[in-house]
Amino acid sequence: QVQLVESGGGLVQAGGSLRLSCAASGSIFSINGMGWYRQAPGKQRDLVAGITSGGTTNYADSVKGRFTISRDNAKNMVYLQMNSLKPEDTAVYYCNADIRPTRYHPTLQYWGQGTQVTVSS
Repeated sequence: QVQLVESGGGLVQAGGSLRLSCAASGSIFSINGMGWYRQAPGKQRDLVAGITSGGTTNYADSVKGRFTISRDNAKNMVYLQMNSLKPEDTAVYYCNADIRPTRYHPTLQYWGQGTQVTVSS
């Protein structure tokens, strides 16, 4: 019973900041990669930022220099600090993680329910 829950979304003016959090809970033996995706209405879900278990990060070109992904392995959490927000950042943001529930189960990809981020101009 693995679950990912996002929080921190909301309405913010262009140029403002938000910090998204994602908590993994339930049966967790280990977590490999974690990341943030976003999806606007009528568009595909795209990777925003990813981070490996070792801390290596990658970002979509559209958010480089503005967003920062981080994780707290001890707390099974991943964060997305979003600065200098633009209206085009408006989307539902989803947390993603590759989790091995137990030593006897394989690693699978899990998704959160999503949190709405709206940037007004």
